[in-house]
Amino acid sequence: MVLPEYSVFTVPVVDRRFAASAEDLDGAFVTGLRTLARDRGVTVVAGMNEARPGRARISNTLVAAGPDGAVSALYRKIHLYDAFGARESDVLEPGELTEPQTFEAGGLTFGLQTCYDLRFPEVTRRLADAGAQVVLLPAEWVPGPLKEYHWGTLVRARAIENTVYVAAAGQTAPTGSGSSLVVDPMGVPVAAMGEQTGTAVAELTASRIAEVRARNPALELRRFKVVAR
Repeated sequence: MVLPEYSVFTVPVVDRRFAASAEDLDGAFVTGLRTLARDRGVTVVAGMNEARPGRARISNTLVAAGPDGAVSALYRKIHLYDAFGARESDVLEPGELTEPQTFEAGGLTFGLQTCYDLRFPEVTRRLADAGAQVVLLPAEWVPGPLKEYHWGTLVRARAIENTVYVAAAGQTAPTGSGSSLVVDPMGVPVAAMGEQTGTAVAELTASRIAEVRARNPALELRRFKVVAR
């Protein structure tokens, strides 16, 4: 189950209200996610506003809670949304450049990235290099001219160039553009929500990934690697 970025709290403008809503990783929000995952026997991924004691700013954090009730993976957003007139860095600090955390579920390997990270193809490539077959992308894609076009284009591009599934869960209006979708390794949408708030269900298979990679061995043929700045 993949929920959007800022699932714990959001308003249309990133301001000090986000900091006021922030919780520790052992707070009520993550505890609730872990309980939900354990009770339902699933993995739940959601974005939260994480308090960082002793630091001036909070983190934009994704938490994956597994069916055993433990945290399976954690990701703090690397690229902050200081674009299109927004200033996320006024309230948030970027995540550390650590090795990607992945987790296993249903025989597949999953990796995490957040919203604005989508505009940086090396983020997804690092996940593919770490063995991720599915990229989970919680987002609050801010509405604006051509923004939905960018969203759909980039989600498909990241899936195609890395021959992975991308499951993108977006906040709907008024804070986000919605358009949640799941795209297969050929860039084909296998589930989509449009402007609606609800649940989209998709089946992901290792056989589809293998089939696409046999036809399009782009990961094997590439001649460059990603190096952190």
